[in-house]
Amino acid sequence: MIVDIERILPGGVGLAHAEGKTVFVSLAAKGDRLRVRVDREQGNLLFASVEEIIEASVERIEPPCPYFGRCGGCDFQQMNYEAQLIAKAEIVKDCFYRLASIDLSELKVVSSPNQWHYRSRATWQLDSQEKAIGYYERGSRRVCDVVECAVLVPQLQNTLEQVRRSKAPKELKHLDAVVGEEGTSLAPSYDGFQTNELSLKIADEEYTFNAEAFFQVNHSVLTQLLEFALADIHGEIALDLYCGVGLFTLPLSRRFRRVIGVESNPVATRFARRNLQNSGLDNATIQTAMLNEWFRSRAHTRQPLDFILLDPPRAGAESIVIKGIVDSKPSRICYVSCDPATLARDTKKLISGGYRLDSIRAFDMFPQTHHVETVVHLQKS
Repeated sequence: MIVDIERILPGGVGLAHAEGKTVFVSLAAKGDRLRVRVDREQGNLLFASVEEIIEASVERIEPPCPYFGRCGGCDFQQMNYEAQLIAKAEIVKDCFYRLASIDLSELKVVSSPNQWHYRSRATWQLDSQEKAIGYYERGSRRVCDVVECAVLVPQLQNTLEQVRRSKAPKELKHLDAVVGEEGTSLAPSYDGFQTNELSLKIADEEYTFNAEAFFQVNHSVLTQLLEFALADIHGEIALDLYCGVGLFTLPLSRRFRRVIGVESNPVATRFARRNLQNSGLDNATIQTAMLNEWFRSRAHTRQPLDFILLDPPRAGAESIVIKGIVDSKPSRICYVSCDPATLARDTKKLISGGYRLDSIRAFDMFPQTHHVETVVHLQKS
């Protein structure tokens, strides 16, 4: 089947139409003319992969990574960087239009200073039987054996090489690795590799963390993201949901009289408390709890809030969390998300709860992939 790629859709696939059917093509670029192989059919939808590039798009480049197409980590290496940013803007616009009925006529995607070698955190999969270490292959649970990863920061690439030379326990299936100013932290520990505590300075704040606690993967974008997320925010009481090790909690504590951070990971909350203490900030409290349970427990003790910031995982916020936010009646809300679809879904719920979209900006936290970090500000209507 020969198709022409019309645009890039959420999920990173190319859209085409042929023989009366809609075709989703992986690893395509807008403007490509391709011969494709249909891998799966679902009603009027065809899911396909590239067999031959008949006519390459002007946006298409030669992927520099030898694992591209097999490794499931990157899916935008076939596009030049400007095209990647345009595609990500269109992905966010598409999600908001389809899922929230919001037309984003203009959307800025802040570029990453580093398009390669930016990733300071990774999860490596291990297959002792095949003696493979790397990432899952595209669409499977087979491990793609990766010698050199083009998106890792040099320190993490060095650690990957050391891990490849080590004798990992046969039962070890995956490793979390993260870089800080003191080196690398791995979890779980084994054979001389430790879950070390690390530190990192972002803007004017110092953070400690390790591989068991989440920290954003692209440090070069964080200062701009923080500036937009917090902007002119200040007041009496702020709530930081899914607060992690306190990336937003610390700067919020300098802008509000009182801050409450909530996070389910006990390792992260331990670091958040220490980060506040090390910064001399005593006006914030950190609570270890699942957000849905936390909102249920305080259903009858709600207090007025000036500001709520939430930075949930890819699945977005649970319905009870959205309801809890609306019931708390903050003047302003900032929603930080790595998934435009769940962000659009939750933004629609918040608008239905009496808020209006004030501003939105996207940040290229994940170059060479279709993923994009997006920040939304909402105000009480």
